[in-house]
Amino acid sequence: MTLPVVDVDPRSPMLTLPVVDIDPRSPELALPVVNKRPSYVSDNSRHYNLPLFHAFKPIKKILPEVPLQIEDVHKTTTKTAAKLLDAFVDSFFEFIDQPLLPSQSNFAPVEELGEAILVSRIQGRIPDDFPEGVYIRNGPNPLFGGLKSTNSIFGRSRHIWVEGEGMLHALYFKRSSQGSWMVLYNNKHVETDTYKLEKQRSKPLFLPTIEGDSLAILSAYLLNWLRFGKVHKYISNTNVFEHLGKFYSVAENHIPQEIDIFTLKTLKNWDVNGAWDRPFTSHPKKAPDTGELVTLGVAATKPFVVVGIISADGKKLVHKVDLKLNRCTLCHDISVTQRYNVIMDFPLTIDLNRLLRGGPLIKYNKEEYARIGVMPRYGDANSIKWFEVEPNCTFHIINSFEDGHEASYLEVVVRGCRSLDSLIPGPDPSLKEYEWLSRCYEWRLNMQTGEVKERDLCGANVVYMDFPMINGNFIGIRNRYAYTQVVDPIASSTQGNTREFFFSFLDKEQPEEPMRVECHMFENNTFCSGAAFVPRDGGLEEDDGWIIALVHNEDTNISEVRIIDTKKFSGETVAKITMPHRVPYGFHGAFMPISFQAQ
Repeated sequence: MTLPVVDVDPRSPMLTLPVVDIDPRSPELALPVVNKRPSYVSDNSRHYNLPLFHAFKPIKKILPEVPLQIEDVHKTTTKTAAKLLDAFVDSFFEFIDQPLLPSQSNFAPVEELGEAILVSRIQGRIPDDFPEGVYIRNGPNPLFGGLKSTNSIFGRSRHIWVEGEGMLHALYFKRSSQGSWMVLYNNKHVETDTYKLEKQRSKPLFLPTIEGDSLAILSAYLLNWLRFGKVHKYISNTNVFEHLGKFYSVAENHIPQEIDIFTLKTLKNWDVNGAWDRPFTSHPKKAPDTGELVTLGVAATKPFVVVGIISADGKKLVHKVDLKLNRCTLCHDISVTQRYNVIMDFPLTIDLNRLLRGGPLIKYNKEEYARIGVMPRYGDANSIKWFEVEPNCTFHIINSFEDGHEASYLEVVVRGCRSLDSLIPGPDPSLKEYEWLSRCYEWRLNMQTGEVKERDLCGANVVYMDFPMINGNFIGIRNRYAYTQVVDPIASSTQGNTREFFFSFLDKEQPEEPMRVECHMFENNTFCSGAAFVPRDGGLEEDDGWIIALVHNEDTNISEVRIIDTKKFSGETVAKITMPHRVPYGFHGAFMPISFQAQ
């Protein structure tokens, strides 16, 4: 999860020069007059301006030189300014590694492999009907040893725990002609524009801009902009998604990067053929029935939140609308039903004016309002029906769907992982116990009356959950099953980062009843990240498939990928695949069915 940033035009007046406009009609450049009657010149002739060619010879010598001289001056001035700014940063800013506790060792970065390697240690058996494809997980893998802080004459600023350059970890499942499985592993950084800049210079360049002293953050914004035309690094470390057979890495402070799924090479930025020019949510959703991709983009300046709909073939932005919000709410997720888009407007905000007044850039304020918007698929800001809800922070939506009939009674049901405070930029130590951890929650929004019904899905059972997933075939329609990673509150609060193990719940026939809970437990000091649901080929039931996830044992320092049968969720793990080396904790994962024939 990463943060939107201000999109600042790098064409600063301080970095540009006036352009000389030379008019050939000037008296100083007067041309001789040729008294000759007009002659016919074919449109296809290559010599239609030959009669004036000799007259232009004196100017021909002058004109090319002037713009070249201006361009040279501009380049020289720009290079000089860049060197002076670099020297200023090198002299007055000190980059410092953020230390990790011994218990946080699996948050440390790893090196790239360079090429895929064979994985041979498999305990158990990969199911025969498991689909061919790739399990891929995104997560931070900071360059130059880890996250940084800076000390300067302006104060201190630091990266927060969700930052760090994205690295993809991919496990390929390929079936041989004899039916046996071959498993390969590879990893690679997502090579964003800012990654390439720092890699080329072999040192950290971008000053942290999220947390710290307000003057230090403001100076970081300004200096990053003046030096690179960007105020923040593009880290692409949060999620991976597919649209019409193409694969993308994303974090919502920039547009996605298209990835070659076989090599993990970064191909290009994806701006929908130039139509999308702002940040892009980490969790776009495919609309039921149409296959269109619904996204949103959050920015720290107006328009704060924009919704976009991308055609099913990925070639065209078919709808784009400013929601006209009066604050920059940090929306990490968007949801869909068969006819609606669902927008979360909660009081976790990015506020540049607050920063200028000496306050934090990002802040959760439980005294402000919270609401959920239900918007027709191709609606505008005026078509959104807003529902006031209890103040909370919800980063991840489990699913949403329509319940009832519009003619008589229609509710839009939204389920998500709701907390009473925010993990970003970091939990407030003065909070009541574990208020910053989320629990599964439901909102029922009556489209006729505006009434809202809220409830904790687990009733009196206190279980902290996040990073939810469902069978992707049920996005936007009523479903029974959901799977989450359960947060270990003790490990998470004492060690400064979240730790998760598996948990699942299913819907009962009576909507007012608490969900039935079923757990899959790991060994002591074993935690997971990036879990994904893998549907069984030809499966007819919603829970017909597997959960696949990366897990790490902190006692042995061994990482594994585990496969769990969702029909026997609390039973034994189907397969444990030992990774060739440690895989750091990360964020979201996905399983992508792919064909190896083309490769």
